[in-house]
Amino acid sequence: MLFDSSVRRELWRSFIGTLVVLLTVVLTMVLIRILGQATKGAFAPADVSLILSYTVIGQLPVLLSLALFVAVVSVLSRLWRDSEMVVWQASGARQFSFVGPLLRMAWPVLAMVAFSNLVARPWAQAQTQVLKYRFEKRSDMARVAPGQFQPSADGKRVFFIDSHSDGQQTGKNVFMVLSNPDVESVVTAQEGRIQIDALGQRVLMLTHGERTQTDLRTGAKTLSRFESARIVVGEVVDPATLSTEPRAQSTVNLLTLRSREGDGELAWRLGLIWAALNMVLAGLSLAAGNARRNSSWNLVYALLVFIVYFNLLSLSQSWVTHGQLGLWPALALVHGGLSVAALLVIWWRDGAMWPGKALAPRAMHTSPKANGGQA
Repeated sequence: MLFDSSVRRELWRSFIGTLVVLLTVVLTMVLIRILGQATKGAFAPADVSLILSYTVIGQLPVLLSLALFVAVVSVLSRLWRDSEMVVWQASGARQFSFVGPLLRMAWPVLAMVAFSNLVARPWAQAQTQVLKYRFEKRSDMARVAPGQFQPSADGKRVFFIDSHSDGQQTGKNVFMVLSNPDVESVVTAQEGRIQIDALGQRVLMLTHGERTQTDLRTGAKTLSRFESARIVVGEVVDPATLSTEPRAQSTVNLLTLRSREGDGELAWRLGLIWAALNMVLAGLSLAAGNARRNSSWNLVYALLVFIVYFNLLSLSQSWVTHGQLGLWPALALVHGGLSVAALLVIWWRDGAMWPGKALAPRAMHTSPKANGGQA
């Protein structure tokens, strides 16, 4: 009982501390990247906090797995370095004796990894796509800031307005440049208003303006004035009807559709859950040392294993997506291989440290002289 509780308590302290540090670093890096994308017009500046939250949710499974791996390696390495492992071994504890406490500590983390990877991450990806789509497909008048030139969503029009009114659906003193392969038009109007017609098209209604059209092949110019004009600026599309990427689809849909891209995404989601479990076993197999030698090579090996393993996780997704491997063979090859390798290393360390039978406390024997010469 003391062995189990002490190991789990120290693992939880190390895990929480490591997770806080990782979240702080990732939040800082993601925030810088998102602010850079917002300044380039990838999404609305008002949605930065939402995009940041959804991105962190998408990164949470990897952060949890990494924090769990670091906690296992650091705690067990400290036990070896401070000779506490020798005390436990002298009490009869072997390497496999740590599997139980580690799994009892890790199962809530594994459950969080499974939920976030199978449910929360696809939902966050879908919400991010909706936000970006709505920003890209918003009305051209809403894209324009007063006093600034702004290209339209398709890049064929350039807008300039003097001021907004009526909830940014109406602009005053509108200036437009319409570019086509053969014709370029310059349109000015006192007012422009966005409407949706019966066909679902977004229409810009201009009033009291003029249009200068230039034929780029001949150079001829045509000037016309109008009281009202109607220009189609795009179609209204419901975001719910858009085809979503596999990473934004629910796990149930991926299991039902079973396409190559969907199987590749399933290889990532299911593989990441298995990878979190493998991090516990790999940490136990790698965290071994000698108190007489002040060396940290086991930490270097642990870092290399983590990097190589997660690169293989990404490669397995690519293999499944391109049809080079099936879903279940890829999972068995990459993740099953590491599970077997970690268990074999643990078994080998037990055999190397305890040749023959496991160490057990020896029974006390008394000599005949100590008992008055009686056997």
